[in-house]
Amino acid sequence: MENQKTWTVSQERQLLLNLAADAQPDYATPIVAAIVNGRIRDLQDYGVKGDTVSFIEENTVTGWNIYQRSVLFLLITAISELYPGVEVTAKFTANKGLFCEVAGKEWILDGGRTKRIAKAMKRIAREDRVIRKQSLTRQSAVKLFQQEHQDAKASLIASLSQEQVSIYSCGGCKDYLYGAMVPRTGLLEEFALDYGGPGLLIRTPDMTTGGKVHPLVRQPKLSHMLAESKEWAHILHCSYVSDLNRLNREGKIDEVIRVSEALQEKHIARIADYVAEHRDRIRLVLIAGPSSSGKTSFAQRLRVQMRTNGLVPVSISLDDYFKNRKDTPKTPEGKYDYENLRALDTELFNQNMLDLMQGKEAQLPTYNFVTGEREWDAAKKTVLGAGQPIIVEGIHGLNEELSSSIPRDKKLKIYISALAQLNIDAHNRVPTTDARLLRRLVRDKQFRDSSAEKTLLQWADVRAGEERNIFPYQEDADIMFNSALIYEIGVLKRYARPILEEVPAESPAYTEAQRLLDFFQYFDDITAEEDIPNNSLLREFIGHSVFFKENW
Repeated sequence: MENQKTWTVSQERQLLLNLAADAQPDYATPIVAAIVNGRIRDLQDYGVKGDTVSFIEENTVTGWNIYQRSVLFLLITAISELYPGVEVTAKFTANKGLFCEVAGKEWILDGGRTKRIAKAMKRIAREDRVIRKQSLTRQSAVKLFQQEHQDAKASLIASLSQEQVSIYSCGGCKDYLYGAMVPRTGLLEEFALDYGGPGLLIRTPDMTTGGKVHPLVRQPKLSHMLAESKEWAHILHCSYVSDLNRLNREGKIDEVIRVSEALQEKHIARIADYVAEHRDRIRLVLIAGPSSSGKTSFAQRLRVQMRTNGLVPVSISLDDYFKNRKDTPKTPEGKYDYENLRALDTELFNQNMLDLMQGKEAQLPTYNFVTGEREWDAAKKTVLGAGQPIIVEGIHGLNEELSSSIPRDKKLKIYISALAQLNIDAHNRVPTTDARLLRRLVRDKQFRDSSAEKTLLQWADVRAGEERNIFPYQEDADIMFNSALIYEIGVLKRYARPILEEVPAESPAYTEAQRLLDFFQYFDDITAEEDIPNNSLLREFIGHSVFFKENW
């Protein structure tokens, strides 16, 4: 989606790497992959006469994703050469890097070994080795990884529908990797490797760093939540997509759904218990998280659990604190910037919250989205009883500037996001942003009649807003909650596939739509929707939620 200039293959069969060499002068940073007829392809692939080709350069969102995936393969290669038999498992993105567990029989990772691995990776990068791509029959690939004792990878490949699969190799290391790879290791000189307990953190550049390695940003709370999520996968005996597919085929998906939902409900109940135990102190519960995290359903479920503790919470919408439209700040493009904290009347919000917490009557506003004006309704004059908590959900909830007049010990800040627990296999992660994007695609179509094309084209702006307004404040949360459900992509797939297939080939969103459609190949359809409870966070997106009567 980042590149617009195109070339047409003029030969009967042409190596994309050669075509990229001719095109490189038109790009500011190295070309790392190609887009052929709207699909992302490795430069190691061939185009045929008449193919339309554009290129992905390094300094793009997609380019840096390819770069990080390739550096992971560099790590796997270095460890396989230094310590045969030691396994690498890509776990999750945190601390502005990719955390990987590294373990072997009677082998323990330490700081010294980390330095040795990093030195080997740098050496392999300097050697500028070719990263080869080879096509094998599915049966041959399964046999290869069975011999390598990579059973999850063998099971994954065995479940694929295509007869041919692509295997990457660097030196003597062979792997199956989901997504394009750079053609040679000499492109991978910018990275850092940090020792972190049982694993390693790979840091690479991204769109914000100007080609330099991203600085280390400690995110202990997020890391803990992600580790907890992986533990939930172990509880469900479902660490890999192949496990999920097997349980689905064996007719056991109903149990997976029930236990997944119970784990979330137990966590929500614990949060409500904590509020109840500290009812004399905690008066304001602030909930924030990125798009399609299920914030509204979570807030409703938390409210219900609070009621079981004898609390009677009041829910207040931050949307009602928008300033009049004429006073709303604008983006550089001249559009109203409703995601800007300055779009909210924070002074009024703080005064209302303080009055309510002190037992005073407060006149709460209502924002009319049609007129763009604030309205006042006498029916919204509100008084709270002693110890009655307030629940507020909105993107700025974690930003201390929103509620700066309220003492910090009177507030409980909750960060919620959908962070996938599943891996495709040990070396291939399910991107956490993909799960949220699929939720948004399905919800926008189901309840806002918005096309997949429109949602995909808006996604970059949505992500940019999250980077500005949510992620910088996530470590200030008192509690983090993962709203992802281990089974959800198998359900969302059935809704998302037909709308993604509607994205026209000439659309700038077509490549992303095809990427997501290709991603679905790993997941079996999960049809047991009758087992999904009507208070599930997933119901906010697929419908029949008890909290959203309009989506029945």
